[in-house]
Amino acid sequence: MKQHIDSAPSTPGKFKMEKSPYNRLRLHSSLAKLTFWSLFFLVLIYFFFFKSPSPSSSSSSSSLPSDLSRRSLRTSSYAGPNFEKRVRASAKIRSRTGISVLVTGAAGFVGTHVSAALKRRGDGVVGLDNFNDYYDPSLKRARQALLERSGVYIVEGDINDAVLVSKLFDIVPFTHVMHLAAQAGVRYAMENPGSYVHSNIAGLVSILEVCKNANPQPAIVWASSSSVYGLNTKVPFSEKDRTDQPASLYAATKKAGEEFAHTYNHIYGLSLTGLRFFTVYGPWGRPDMAYFFFTRDILKGKSIPIFEAANHGTVARDFTYIDDIVKGCLGALDTAEKSTGSGGKKKGVAQLRVFNLGNTSPVPVSDLVGILEKLLKVKAKRLVMKLPRNGDVQFTHANISLAEREIGYKPSTDLQTGLKKFVQWYLSYYENGKKAAQ
Repeated sequence: MKQHIDSAPSTPGKFKMEKSPYNRLRLHSSLAKLTFWSLFFLVLIYFFFFKSPSPSSSSSSSSLPSDLSRRSLRTSSYAGPNFEKRVRASAKIRSRTGISVLVTGAAGFVGTHVSAALKRRGDGVVGLDNFNDYYDPSLKRARQALLERSGVYIVEGDINDAVLVSKLFDIVPFTHVMHLAAQAGVRYAMENPGSYVHSNIAGLVSILEVCKNANPQPAIVWASSSSVYGLNTKVPFSEKDRTDQPASLYAATKKAGEEFAHTYNHIYGLSLTGLRFFTVYGPWGRPDMAYFFFTRDILKGKSIPIFEAANHGTVARDFTYIDDIVKGCLGALDTAEKSTGSGGKKKGVAQLRVFNLGNTSPVPVSDLVGILEKLLKVKAKRLVMKLPRNGDVQFTHANISLAEREIGYKPSTDLQTGLKKFVQWYLSYYENGKKAAQ
């Protein structure tokens, strides 16, 4: 409250008490205002922390914090010998050269495949996922069941729950973190931008905070995106190109993530590797991706949108098969150097890298549809439309020479072969429109 000059003490250490009715009225008014604003802020705090809704926000991992008291209760339930036993069993290394990895977004598309691959080669793997409903959660549950059969335990929780993530590090001294949790999708960002900030920026920072305080600090590999190249027109996209022209809110959050990665590397000595994925596809994929819903709608006889750029320009994507992406992820993990910090303090220069993971063979979306028509033996009902101004770009094309040289990345699956494997999975999983046991 601002102090008026006429209310200042006449001598140091003393205060002259005014007894006029005017001052009493002013005192009552001030108390009333103080009471009002105190109640106002208490109501704000109550609604922010205890009544805030829990909208969907992540394709595979993190959602806006709901009732914090409920979340704290949930975190406290991850205690006791049974929970810790499951985490330790999942994290057990069975290979002489194995590593222990915390995979965030483990029930997501890429997360499931990476977790399974790590487990197959004898690494210790613990998953973390919040199973939100950005797309059909039952698909995520099916992936979870698939992983559990191979011995991977997925903890159901939010990456923004620092208490939970810290507890996992208390149970297992992870050597690596594969951070794949994020709110995906370019177009959904137009509807719910807050979810992208919460998951892709705040969620990443939450993970980095826990990792910087861990002892020992893990090496971190995380999913950036080819979308950071934004409005660039020079192709193929190189890691040396500018990335300060995002074309979508999603791209902006991924670019921000790269800046935070640089900062935590510089200040705390965290070893960080960012991977810019280029249009990943394959079995167990995401239903919001074009190849997935094209397949669904072609089989249902529905029209599918074929976008074209200005002046009938071709829209093309550097489609990258999931198995190739997994090899890139494992290559990044295997070549990641140790972090140099301890107890949140940097002790030396740490590794900082970013790699493109693409196929280097952009394919027009119309050709993608043609391949699906042959595989499904159904003619698609094409609806040609102008490319909307919602963040979609006309083309993507990866220069992967750096990834080839540094992590041995060599994609080997062409679109025809990859889509054939996807269609086989799709038809078996959605048998007669229903999920088949797999």
